[in-house]
Amino acid sequence: MSIRMKVDAGNAFSREADDRDPRSVRIIRQRAMDHVCGAGGRYETAMEVVNGVKLPVFVQRHRSVVDLLDEAVARFADRAFMSLNGHTCSYAAAAEASESIARTLAERHGVRPGDRVAIFAANSPDWFLTFWATMRLGAIACAFNGWWTGEEARNAIDLVDPVVLLADAGRAARLTDGPLEVPLLDVARDAAAKGTSSDQARRSNISVDEDDAALLLFTSGTTSKPKGALISHRGIVGFVQTHLCNAAIGARVVAVASDGPESPTSPSTTQSTLLLTSPLFHVSGLLGGMMMAAVAGTHVVMRSGRFDPADVLHLIETHGVTNWSPLGATGARVLRHPSFSPERVHTVRQIGFGGGPTTPARRLEILHAFPNASLSVSNGYGSTETVATATSISGSEYDRNPRAAGRALPTVEVEIWDDEDRVLEDDQLGRVMVRSAYRFLGYWNSPEATAAVLRRDGFLDSGDFGRLVDGLLTIDSRARDMIIRSGENVSPLEVEAVLESHPAVAEAAVVAVDHDEHGQEVAAVIVPKAELEVVELEAFCAARLAAYKVPARWVLRAEPLPRNAAGKVVKRELVV
Repeated sequence: MSIRMKVDAGNAFSREADDRDPRSVRIIRQRAMDHVCGAGGRYETAMEVVNGVKLPVFVQRHRSVVDLLDEAVARFADRAFMSLNGHTCSYAAAAEASESIARTLAERHGVRPGDRVAIFAANSPDWFLTFWATMRLGAIACAFNGWWTGEEARNAIDLVDPVVLLADAGRAARLTDGPLEVPLLDVARDAAAKGTSSDQARRSNISVDEDDAALLLFTSGTTSKPKGALISHRGIVGFVQTHLCNAAIGARVVAVASDGPESPTSPSTTQSTLLLTSPLFHVSGLLGGMMMAAVAGTHVVMRSGRFDPADVLHLIETHGVTNWSPLGATGARVLRHPSFSPERVHTVRQIGFGGGPTTPARRLEILHAFPNASLSVSNGYGSTETVATATSISGSEYDRNPRAAGRALPTVEVEIWDDEDRVLEDDQLGRVMVRSAYRFLGYWNSPEATAAVLRRDGFLDSGDFGRLVDGLLTIDSRARDMIIRSGENVSPLEVEAVLESHPAVAEAAVVAVDHDEHGQEVAAVIVPKAELEVVELEAFCAARLAAYKVPARWVLRAEPLPRNAAGKVVKRELVV
């Protein structure tokens, strides 16, 4: 699942560097990286063997997600941490609550290290507290897609065999068709009575190795059902640290480019406020949103229910939101709301794009709408499998290269390979390969799928095509036919499998079509066996697929689908 996501790493290339050519920018950045990451630097790196490959890692680093979060609590204990519907908890209260939930899961439900704890819920403080509690037990948090149907959630349950499933009322109602083989708890009520007595002061942390599994995120890939991408504690901690390091490098670049003092990168005494509209079952919401916010002492404002641009505007005004990452079409929906005005969003200082490629036109639209964030708009490139840690771009370099995905983050390597696994020269189109100590451990119970993406010397095949020019990555096309609708991956194979299970469908092909708000929409070309109405197909899909996967455009054709000599459908010949 390739994504573009928010990278709150500071304005790495200041306006003072506007007149420098790309090669000079690369040289300046390399010198800044040498200063920050070299011997004695704030983010000194060294080579260590990780998963059998010698890779660069940070010398000073946390060894688990719990260590990372507990340090944040020690620094920001009394600050507001998470808010939803007018209720706010502090960092200290959140830590106490997560400890209480951890004890409840261990003592009442037998959760042990390595066990899977499934979370099937909308964004809420309870979602993150359950994740945190699971980390304390050395168990694996399985972040179920909150938009799944009951059937899709049951498929995931069968795949990962969780010890317990925590769901909110809306998602639990989707699981009422038959018995479950796993205990079902209410994520808001049944996990624990959070932080109510002094005897809860005993910590529930279990010692873990940094390469132990911590998180399962689901990605469609090219198979008919989502795969569980297994992520380690090292991967999550590395995600955070690479972006903190990148901020330090950015400050050094600014100083070198302007011949001025280095900008501070330590947390400000003025608390930032993040509006979290990205789902926590995505890397963009959980890692790019919550984890990055936590280590910075940020106040995270959540919202409930379907995305509502009027409510987003209200929350920005009410809370003085400073940071927002408009995933997919959410930014466009807010800008096009009748009550939008730049004055209503004047507090926003950081904007990070997400959920798929951002067009230059959409980027300029955001810049004009959020004038106080115009110097801090950023973008990045990564995937669930890379743990979203690959490249980033911001500042004047982003101005000059609005279609670029950025430069490799510290301790991350990006190469372009041909079909024979040979490294290509600059400006040659090929497969984007990423290597770091943080990449995923593999797909849950799917060694064949894992082997297909993990290549020689620890490199991971992103599934995308792109090119490098002076270290700057541009994504040219996707190697897979993945459809990305408002940041959600839709596997054509999955939708085709559902369509072709309809008794009146002979053949089905699913492709992407452009859409102004969602980026892409799902389109289906159907060869029926008998008379068939589109409304019947829509209802059939809606009962079996999440709403974002249901085709929005339909074409019924009498002739068979065009196929090549190998029997594969030639989708480029389809007219939708």
